[in-house]
Amino acid sequence: MEIRKELLPSGQLKPLFEDLMKVEFGTNFTDYMFTMEYTREEGWKDPAITPYHPLVLDPATIMFHYSQAAFEGQKAYRSPKDEILLFRPAENARRMNRSMARMCIPEIPEDLFLQAECELLKLEKRWIPTQKGTSLYIRPTVIPTEVLLGAVRPSDNYLFYIILSPVGPFYKEGFNPIGLWVDKTYSRAASGGTGAAKTGGNYAGSIAATLMAKNKGYSQVLWLDAKEHRYVEEVGTMNVFFVIEGKLVTPPLTGTILPGITRKSLLEMAGDLGIETEERLISIDELAEGVDSGRVTEVFGAGTAAVISPVGRFHFDGKEYVVNNNETGYWAKKFFDTLTGIQYGESEDKYGWVYKVE
Repeated sequence: MEIRKELLPSGQLKPLFEDLMKVEFGTNFTDYMFTMEYTREEGWKDPAITPYHPLVLDPATIMFHYSQAAFEGQKAYRSPKDEILLFRPAENARRMNRSMARMCIPEIPEDLFLQAECELLKLEKRWIPTQKGTSLYIRPTVIPTEVLLGAVRPSDNYLFYIILSPVGPFYKEGFNPIGLWVDKTYSRAASGGTGAAKTGGNYAGSIAATLMAKNKGYSQVLWLDAKEHRYVEEVGTMNVFFVIEGKLVTPPLTGTILPGITRKSLLEMAGDLGIETEERLISIDELAEGVDSGRVTEVFGAGTAAVISPVGRFHFDGKEYVVNNNETGYWAKKFFDTLTGIQYGESEDKYGWVYKVE
């Protein structure tokens, strides 16, 4: 599909940031954005790259009232050869369509999804930083745009857009251990709900618990299952991993956990790095006892924004548990170094995960 481009005069382009390591994640955006509309009669149409601009929506737009929306999170990297690299973008396109299907939104052809990203990235190449630990964050989003109140049903019209944000580390701690708060009051997702979809309601529901955790001096929440508040599911907005008696363990995908692409990648590369994997339920009691006894030697989160986030301590049931002396563990660093080496084009990509934008 041909993408229309509306270009700015060079004198109107925004200045680049000198040091992204000091810029708050996701607060600054590039010169251009991609948009494409959908109507029930015509399907997806009018793909365009235009200057970054506010959206003008009627106050009665379905989006504001019933939250029928989906989004993705990706990064673009600049290789030592000055290439634009994406990490497993086809997986993002597929997950986006799975999220959209759960939200009753018509799917976007994968090749069109990738074409839109590539055309936008080629135009915005100057924004892709070269400093290690920085990247260009990509946020594809679909929202309903039909104006309708009262009838809770799928929208007849949608807007798909992609915006870009130059970023440094996701956490202010950088690649250092964070602290987690375990709470049995709140839940992230329930069986039969939208936990496996990347949709805004899942994140809105997590805000209260996250604020409570931060007020108590912790970076994020360690989420437990909604039914029994017993089994560990996610850490903040990331999948969670444990090293238990030398084995890499993570909760299974049962519909309440987002199927992370970083998660998938760690499980696929683990054998080559020399660690056995297991997907199974892990109770918070097993985790607490395991840290006390030394069976659990590492805990870390895995996701696009932070890549790998080591966990140094967590608070549960009135007690503070310290993991690996509050230090980054061997496997967290091993996975981080291996994965980022591939993503930045510095290491061999024997898995075929890196997509070169040409």
